[in-house]
Amino acid sequence: EVQLVESGGGLVQPGGSLRLSCAASGFTFNSSPMSWVRQAPGKELEWVSSISDAGRFIYYADSVKGRFTISRDNAKNTLYLQLDGLKTEDTAMYYCAKVWRSIDGARGQGTQVTVSS
Repeated sequence: EVQLVESGGGLVQPGGSLRLSCAASGFTFNSSPMSWVRQAPGKELEWVSSISDAGRFIYYADSVKGRFTISRDNAKNTLYLQLDGLKTEDTAMYYCAKVWRSIDGARGQGTQVTVSS
């Protein structure tokens, strides 16, 4: 059974930073492309970033490019998302997902990111 547990969210001021983590289990993490997706209040789920199984290929949504950094540690079965230069419009529930460049895939329970002054 796929299990994904996100952590690291919180309340941060505009321009601030957070680092999200996602602990994965129940599947072969080091052979699975992974993604981060998010859902803002009242909006649909939005794809944020994806990373290939070995981390060689990385993609970002235009809205976060240059500010967010996805990474993974296959030895620890953990996916990360570094969020820098946060904006109020980045406020959302963030989910890691076992999927490649899509919003359709197994997700965890999410971690809330709130950007507010």
